[in-house]
Amino acid sequence: MLPIYLYSEDTGKTEAIEDNRVRLLNDDTGDLLDGTQFKAALIEDYLLSGAGYAYVHWLGKKVKSIHYVRNAAVGVQKNADPMFKTATLNVQGRTYEPEYFMRMLNNSQDGVTGRGIVDVCNEILQIARESLNYEKTLVKTGGNKKGFLQSKSKLADDALQKVKAAWSKFWSNPNTGAIVLNDGMTFLEASATSVEMQLNEHKRTNAAEISKLLNIPPSVLEGTATGETLQQMMQTAIIPILTAFESACNRALLLESEKGKLYFAFDTKELFKGNTLARFQAYEVAIRNGFMQVDEVRFREDLPPLGFNFLRLGLQDVYYDPDSGVFYTPNTDKMAKLDGGGLKIER
Repeated sequence: MLPIYLYSEDTGKTEAIEDNRVRLLNDDTGDLLDGTQFKAALIEDYLLSGAGYAYVHWLGKKVKSIHYVRNAAVGVQKNADPMFKTATLNVQGRTYEPEYFMRMLNNSQDGVTGRGIVDVCNEILQIARESLNYEKTLVKTGGNKKGFLQSKSKLADDALQKVKAAWSKFWSNPNTGAIVLNDGMTFLEASATSVEMQLNEHKRTNAAEISKLLNIPPSVLEGTATGETLQQMMQTAIIPILTAFESACNRALLLESEKGKLYFAFDTKELFKGNTLARFQAYEVAIRNGFMQVDEVRFREDLPPLGFNFLRLGLQDVYYDPDSGVFYTPNTDKMAKLDGGGLKIER
């Protein structure tokens, strides 16, 4: 949902510039997917599979279109050198150099592949899936217990087949009437009941663990998160994804002559709108105490500079240089030096 822009700092000024690549990323990619769908698909592959790929269609020195390629459709061939790494990407029998692809990688050690939460955290996902399958079975069978039939005496083949048929019909159709067990035949429970298993508690625990995989506090999904928790989630869950996307854009969508002069960055003002007051108060303190200049603040906010390069100094202050022993008082425009004979006013 956040727009991404192209910024220039070539002349010492930071300002957003108009460029066709911005339109491709935010609106019309030149593919069937629009900008929102493109970013969502790329980030989904990045999180789940560890690598999101998009082919960049260059026409001369201009980017004509950007095409998302699903992770499963990309094959990678790498050399065996652990230091000077090279690789090629294969899509439906066609071979491409990595430079033609946006590569958004998670947990990567080679620059072309990655590992997502499906691989890294497979066990917790498998447990959650098995829990859902167990609950699904209970729903289908009306919550009846699983178990075995035990007979004190050996049943004849025809009697055994009739019991099996009746038992199978009973479990396949919850609306079937009750089975009458003959004398000497008992039911042995094979698993605990849904109450004993505490399915709801397990579901909440699994949901919380899966939320942690994405660095999202469970309270955010439950709607009980505080403003501080939401800001923390932005820093731990959202910003790393945005940074990975920006890095992929800077590497694949910029010419070599543009790198170091232009850069892509998301507009996160809306994301941190609730924290704007705290951020501006920090800037106010920095400017008032001389830690930052106005244009330095505007640079951090991706705003064009004003050309105001002065530091704010209070006339009531006295400044001392410990190396030279010189005092300066702006209020009186006097300088003094501390020597062996005391304080000597120089001018």
